[in-house]
Amino acid sequence: MTPHTTAAQTGTTVVIGAGSKTGRRVSERLMAAGMRLRPASRSTATGFDWEDPGTWDTALTGVAAVYITYHPDLALPGAADTIGAFADLAVARGVRRLILLSGRGEAGARAAERRVQTSGADWTILRCASFNQNFEDLLREAVRHGVLAMPGGQTLEPFVDAEDIADVVYAALTDDRHLGQLYELTGPRLMTLADVATELSAAVGRAVGYAPVTPAGFAQALTAQGLPGDLSDSIAQLVAEVLDGRNAYLSDGVQRALGRPPRDFRDYARATAAAGVWDRDEVAA
Repeated sequence: MTPHTTAAQTGTTVVIGAGSKTGRRVSERLMAAGMRLRPASRSTATGFDWEDPGTWDTALTGVAAVYITYHPDLALPGAADTIGAFADLAVARGVRRLILLSGRGEAGARAAERRVQTSGADWTILRCASFNQNFEDLLREAVRHGVLAMPGGQTLEPFVDAEDIADVVYAALTDDRHLGQLYELTGPRLMTLADVATELSAAVGRAVGYAPVTPAGFAQALTAQGLPGDLSDSIAQLVAEVLDGRNAYLSDGVQRALGRPPRDFRDYARATAAAGVWDRDEVAA
């Protein structure tokens, strides 16, 4: 091992939630670099379930590093204790490096961060703003139908791109300079949801508007898309909480970690629209 080679580069890295927005992108980067990867989720060969600690040990055996994403969100009750138990087990199994995907403005997420920081492992924390990519899965149908009906009003949010997050994760796995760092990751500008709708309109070439709704109304819409009712309620309350203005400021985490500015929402929207994600010809009549 050379002085510039990390344990993650010579050992195996587990990606928890390998099919998630950031997990998939991190996995792609690791595979492209020829690094050893163990995807871990309910649907992978290495089965993993946050609600079943019996699945954790197999995922952690013979592993050098772990990228931790928690579903559905670190802000939910009990998440910090779960993360703490997982981090303790990882250290006991010899894992040397933990990278945690966290959220801005969430007390529960801060508690989970502390559990990782005090676990005894080398750590990097990525405290992230709302993802651009939420508009292509959770809110995809809203964009396609032309109305973003969400809580938030005129609150400003510095939406961050999952590609930037994945780049920072990869950097943290391959460069020891990121150990012990907490990066707040945001995009380059503050935007209201009306601003988002304007950018989406320009990208897709048709009108997309913003309509403020109550958390209950948003939860009903999520349930109509097929999410379980309790999960819809939790997500709606979380969205309303983080879009109350507490995160209406920019951070320099992407610049500090990568030495470049973050991706702007406009570039994300144009690329995603060009890929056909929001094409209306797929919308059921």
